[in-house]
Amino acid sequence: SGTPTMGGILILFSVTVATLLWADLSNSFVWLTLAVMLAFGFIGWLDDYKKIKEKNSKGLSERAKMGAQTLVTLAAVWVLFEWIGIGTVLTVPFFREVTIDLGWLYYAFAWLVIVGASNAVNLTDGLDGLAIGPIISTSITFGILTYLAGHAKLAEYLYIPYVPNSGELAIVCSTMVCAGMGFLWFNAHPAQVFMGDVGALALGAALGLMAVIS
Repeated sequence: SGTPTMGGILILFSVTVATLLWADLSNSFVWLTLAVMLAFGFIGWLDDYKKIKEKNSKGLSERAKMGAQTLVTLAAVWVLFEWIGIGTVLTVPFFREVTIDLGWLYYAFAWLVIVGASNAVNLTDGLDGLAIGPIISTSITFGILTYLAGHAKLAEYLYIPYVPNSGELAIVCSTMVCAGMGFLWFNAHPAQVFMGDVGALALGAALGLMAVIS
């Protein structure tokens, strides 16, 4: 009781500024990831704001929250397929010959990954330091995966799909790791600040999108 929330705003601010400073801003994947992260962050902010203003734990209704997440996700996936053109073929890592062309079903698959990851982090954010720890370790993992997927020779050697320009997302993952470590200092028991939906929904969605891209 009395511990401030919406600490995720600090994380999102740090990630955004650091990414704009260090990433290649001509890279579409970087801009799309930032856009999805901030859009989900806004949804989470609305949820947190309603909880604080109305002094109840409900916030946004489940229908409103899920509807907003679905709209942002479908828009992002449309950009991936129609504008950037990553294709709808699902490749099983380390088994080069195992490929499944999902076609329009890829929209449903990507929605499940992005929205699922976003809400998974949100559900995990219940105890001091519980959510930010896995976010840090998962960001490190996807930093490695996106770099390997964006490196033609390494991707071929490891039998993983080569996704041109996806390696730049390793910068975004690095900023998430560092921002998460800074936040963990104040979120460890006894927590001085909570992440809130503004951080949990946003960071989970960003990781989910990078999973779909890589």
